[in-house]
Amino acid sequence: MKRKLYTTFIIFAILAAVLLPVRRVYATLGEYGDSVEPDRKALSAVKRGTQVYNGYTVEEIDSDATTIREYISPAGIVFGIAWNGLIHPDLKQLLGSYSGEYESALRQTTRKHGVRSLQVKTDRVVVEKWGHMRNLKGRAYVPDLIPSGVGIDEIR
Repeated sequence: MKRKLYTTFIIFAILAAVLLPVRRVYATLGEYGDSVEPDRKALSAVKRGTQVYNGYTVEEIDSDATTIREYISPAGIVFGIAWNGLIHPDLKQLLGSYSGEYESALRQTTRKHGVRSLQVKTDRVVVEKWGHMRNLKGRAYVPDLIPSGVGIDEIR
């Protein structure tokens, strides 16, 4: 009897592990808002707070070198990211599934000497960087995910 119960338990545990939805370890731009926690851990940052605005929520995390704000729509999707600090953050982590598209477009973007800003646009994502040493800023957003009534300039 105990052996049958044990076997049934093992089979149930295996089925539960296989059939339960798998959560992505790193979810960011274009993903659900619970991606802030994996981003925080990956960037060795501390959560500073949450602010609710009309039409979106901002989660702020702070590392030794950079402050990052993730903009979350009422549907729970991260539609924008902004940062400022001593260095630019790991965009591969923050852009998630958009990072390959960004890196490809970045290679094709010509840099102008003396200009301290950069804008990389693809069909789905926009990444902007500007600033100077020890005061670097930037933002990334998915235009199609920005909630109606929210302006691009609110991502800062």
